[in-house]
Amino acid sequence: MSVAFEELDYQRTALGELILQRRRALDLGGREVFEVKLNGEYLMTSLFHEGEEALTHLGLAELSGDGWDVVVGGLGLGYTAAAVLGYSQVSRLTVVEALAPVIRWHQQGLVPNGATLSDDSRCSFYLQDFFALVRGDGFDPENAGHRFDAILLDIDHTPDHPLNPSHAEFYSEEGMRRLRTFLKPGGVFALWSNDKPQEGFMGVLSRAFERVDGHVVEFENPIQRNTAYNGIYIARL
Repeated sequence: MSVAFEELDYQRTALGELILQRRRALDLGGREVFEVKLNGEYLMTSLFHEGEEALTHLGLAELSGDGWDVVVGGLGLGYTAAAVLGYSQVSRLTVVEALAPVIRWHQQGLVPNGATLSDDSRCSFYLQDFFALVRGDGFDPENAGHRFDAILLDIDHTPDHPLNPSHAEFYSEEGMRRLRTFLKPGGVFALWSNDKPQEGFMGVLSRAFERVDGHVVEFENPIQRNTAYNGIYIARL
């Protein structure tokens, strides 16, 4: 990278204006940073991804055996999905993403995890609305109702702050009960949140699943120069 700032892609999408940009963080020694903005707001950055990776590690830690069939809802910059592929027990990974440009960034190698995901035969991209699939026949386009070992979700900011108002119903008890129909016995649903786990949504999960835990992920935010926190919800059958 020879320039301090570069806009790699700009697209108008169903969710609004989507921008992928790359810059050198001069206050961090010229570190290369990839950022995604949606409607003028920062959606994600490559500067810190501890929460996205913890979503994978905490979720898959609940599984045993091998031959795992995993769904990741929300591709983003690919950190959750790349962490999934780090597990040799995973036999198939389906990444559900509603925005075609985001998939294209990875296929074209525009983002750091692009080659990791695109070159791994276990991984496939499914261009669909995750929430619509929950209301429908699930995440396998060739096998309606197919059940998975784990479903890892990182799309909305928090359960009560969705990117789109149409997502809100998913976070109800009814939505959680629909989701669990796509999990195998002993399967795991894991959810990333920009906030620490909240009692209200923990209660929703506990009414739909047998076992529920909330985890706090702590990391340093070099932009704000402080300690930041994400939340991970884990629900098991």
